[in-house]
Amino acid sequence: MEYAGLGGLIVLVLNIWAIVSIIGSGVPTGSKVLWTLLVLVLPIIGFVIWILAGPRSTTRTV
Repeated sequence: MEYAGLGGLIVLVLNIWAIVSIIGSGVPTGSKVLWTLLVLVLPIIGFVIWILAGPRSTTRTV
């Protein structure tokens, strides 16, 4: 089995999820652009930084 391809696919899915969450957050547009660029330019490190310190989505649970 090819693990590099599977790892790349996992990183791609996580980055897409992060970008969708960033766009859905309530932060100003400039912050959304900067977070999105960080996740795109540094896929793994940017994702980890976003998980730790990034904007949260505006969805609420009841």
